[in-house]
Amino acid sequence: MSNTTFVNLCEKWAQYAPNKIAITTATESITWLDLAKRIDGLVSTLRYQNVHVGKVVCLAGRSELSLVLRYLACLQYGAVPALVANQPLEQLTAKFDTLYPPTESACVWGGIDSSSNADEYSLHSIDRGEAEQSSSQGSVKDLPAGTPIASIVFTSGSTGQPKAVVHSADHHVASAEGLLEKFQYSSSDTWLLSLPMFHVSGLAILWRWLVTGGGLRIASGDFASDIAKVTHASLVSTQLKRIVDNGWDTRLKRVLLGGSHISHELIKQAQLQGIEAWMGYGMTETASTVTAKRVDSHPSSGYLLPRRVIKVESERIYVAGDTLAAGYYVQGAIRQLELMDGWFDTKDLGRWNEQGELVVVGRADNLFISGGENVHCEEVEAALNQLSDISQSIVVPVEDTEFGTRCIAVVQSDSLPTVVAMNDILRPHLPKFKHPIGYVQMPEHLLSSGIKVSRKAVKTWLRSAQSDFIVIS
Repeated sequence: MSNTTFVNLCEKWAQYAPNKIAITTATESITWLDLAKRIDGLVSTLRYQNVHVGKVVCLAGRSELSLVLRYLACLQYGAVPALVANQPLEQLTAKFDTLYPPTESACVWGGIDSSSNADEYSLHSIDRGEAEQSSSQGSVKDLPAGTPIASIVFTSGSTGQPKAVVHSADHHVASAEGLLEKFQYSSSDTWLLSLPMFHVSGLAILWRWLVTGGGLRIASGDFASDIAKVTHASLVSTQLKRIVDNGWDTRLKRVLLGGSHISHELIKQAQLQGIEAWMGYGMTETASTVTAKRVDSHPSSGYLLPRRVIKVESERIYVAGDTLAAGYYVQGAIRQLELMDGWFDTKDLGRWNEQGELVVVGRADNLFISGGENVHCEEVEAALNQLSDISQSIVVPVEDTEFGTRCIAVVQSDSLPTVVAMNDILRPHLPKFKHPIGYVQMPEHLLSSGIKVSRKAVKTWLRSAQSDFIVIS
């Protein structure tokens, strides 16, 4: 069974605007009609390779054209697309064990790792040997008839084993339509696909493009060149800062910023260059953004978007609505989300401000107690990220003989700050018990995800890179 919602969208644009440019790259422009023909050709590849409808196909890649085409072909054919990063085969084993029953071979479409010389459209069948049956599938359900799986995306695994989140096309369409009621992106605009599609924020760009019938530009790796040719982009604040600091001449109308706590001075500078900066809050289980707003002087994650529902109880954020995932994929079955009267516990802490906007305080598991006082890692990071010398920061709790727990900061900065200097700077913004007692320069390899730095990866690296502090899990 093909994905009806997807097919209707593609047929709509191929018939309604066959000669309109749908996708551009550094070397070619593809019309909607040509795109439909390319997808048909790749569907024939799946059929020729005897991939059955409903088979999980791992799509390895980041955000290249071939990955977009492979993904669209899976949707049209009715295969189940699971998006994964280009990795050595041994690093994919854990994901295979989640996606396939013990007796089933894995199917990978694309290069298995960056060093592979295999064609980017090659299909690989991987024998998994002595794979184990999952013993913790929990409550299992099937999707309603006629709603095949449109994506499996793994969570970041920042606080545990990554989960394989299942969304239908209806979930993705609801997510796109709800955001686009507030964040204008029309058929005459072009959105840059620079975020990896194995993150939900990257995949969401694709669905906004499909829903709108606008333009999609595939990032080439030359950021200055790419950003000059688009009207919309999903960026992190450091990328926006590069645009502003260099005074690049762009067509940008608006950007959707990921990460946390954007400098108000940066936003003012972007506005002077005609760029609207928006930010929001969301997660993999909600098919991306739940709240959003144009950034202003009130720090928050914005207003609730249409087709989502949210509540805050005892500072805990719960979500529901049309974008909520069907569940987690476990070896051929879908394990239901753990809901409380229909609400999904995000495990994030937050509150509503006087403007009716959601203020996300931080993760419940990023709260630590120092000398009897509650400290949120994100609160300290927000104060640090406002400083002009610090591009981004991750705060990590460490053992302390006097207060039980204090924190240190791993920062991206041109010059590593000293504790004494930072105490003076932070004093007006944070009580002293929340000040970091040490600063560490963030290594380059932790900055490569394109969205946000993994807190789990920072902690793992910090444990092995220094002996001055004992990191608390």
